[in-house]
Amino acid sequence: MDIKHLQYFIQVTHFNSFTKAAEHLYITQPTISKMIKNLETELGVELFDRSRKQLTLTDAGRVVLEQAKLIDKAFSNLETEMEYLSGLKKGHIRLGLPPIIDASFFPKIIGRFHEEYPNITLQLIEDGSKKIQEAVENDLLDIGVIAFPTNTELFHSFAFLEEDIRLILHPEHPLAQTEEVDLGALAQEDFILFNKEFILRDLVVSSCEAAGFTPRVMSESSRWDFLEEMVACKLGITLLPESLCSHLQNDVCSVKVINPSIKWKLGVIWSKNRHLSFAAKEWLRFAKQVLIEPKLDTD
Repeated sequence: MDIKHLQYFIQVTHFNSFTKAAEHLYITQPTISKMIKNLETELGVELFDRSRKQLTLTDAGRVVLEQAKLIDKAFSNLETEMEYLSGLKKGHIRLGLPPIIDASFFPKIIGRFHEEYPNITLQLIEDGSKKIQEAVENDLLDIGVIAFPTNTELFHSFAFLEEDIRLILHPEHPLAQTEEVDLGALAQEDFILFNKEFILRDLVVSSCEAAGFTPRVMSESSRWDFLEEMVACKLGITLLPESLCSHLQNDVCSVKVINPSIKWKLGVIWSKNRHLSFAAKEWLRFAKQVLIEPKLDTD
């Protein structure tokens, strides 16, 4: 059944005339008569009592008219909603963010996005990169910000930040006043790391193993500020991204790591196997413009 059949039927009842309805719809009278006949055949009922001179609805016709008006209204509302979505006048985005990044970084970007699209809402979920990837894959999140690498068979992605991982020490630690530290020199230290949901933990462990030792993990957390506090309490050492070091308090210090240096890369992912809403597509376009294009301009 075509929605037009119901819409034409509504117009015939409105004008109480096939001819006037056809003129209003800019189609011929035989065309509209044929459509109504097709509708009657499909429904298996007669919609009009054709034995009378005046066009009169049958009992079935009155029931169909009532439902046709509801369907036509719903269809009209659907078209309006689609126009709003495609025009980005409304929408909802589920965005995953790792708590390991600079807390002021993405709120500024989200604020700029909200200024342009005030009726698009964002649901922010903080979790480790592994959990975020799992949520994007299972359609619990639309877009995720994660530490790379990622599964290129499952996700589209783009990277926007690469930086050093620095050693965080108590100021009284023997290595605190050095400019740089060989990673191998930390073999006997107590490490305080992110928990196993964080790719940064894997990166640190694999780098230590490349330097010839397995780090002795004495404590772990999902929050970088807790890691900092534990270092400040002389419970061990940790490693954090360079962008976070400007937020560290005076009771800890950071030192460059070499042989090998540890770098990490942040990026945005979205599923290759799921549909993205208009709003989510616009967020990706906006994020690329804000995160990548300024860098290209200065190169």
